[in-house]
Amino acid sequence: MSPEIFIRRIAQAPIAGPIFAIISALALAAAYTAQFGFGLEPCILCLYQRIPYAIIMVLGGVAYFTPLPVSRLIIFGIGLLFAAGAATGFFQVGVEQHWWLGTEACTTTFEGDSIEAIRARIMGTPHARCDQIAWSMFGISMAGYNFLFSLGLAACAFTSLFIRKN
Repeated sequence: MSPEIFIRRIAQAPIAGPIFAIISALALAAAYTAQFGFGLEPCILCLYQRIPYAIIMVLGGVAYFTPLPVSRLIIFGIGLLFAAGAATGFFQVGVEQHWWLGTEACTTTFEGDSIEAIRARIMGTPHARCDQIAWSMFGISMAGYNFLFSLGLAACAFTSLFIRKN
């Protein structure tokens, strides 16, 4: 096979999906390393921000094996998932900065008929609070970095739809 044919095939290959899948896997690896390697307990919003990455890992692999029109539709969906992740990250930044209140799952109420019911409610609530920043670098929290990262990846996904040929 000549180099020209090889380059032409590579350029036409639906590699955007697998690239986004690999990036998502690395993002989840970073989140799990922070949680289990460094002991940073995630809040409920942190856990919600992981969902798009997990779905994109699957969709990115599927996009590679589908015809180009279907692959482009999947890449569009991947862009929407990254945008949803960015929106969740932005929401958590707002909660951390006390611009607005978090979800009901971010806090616990001490309602119940008995001490056992209250204890079960407390034990079932994540230890990390959504409005407290567990880690930051250069004044930006992990949620802030996730917002920027997801927003950039959404822009890349949508841009890739316009620059891909065929």
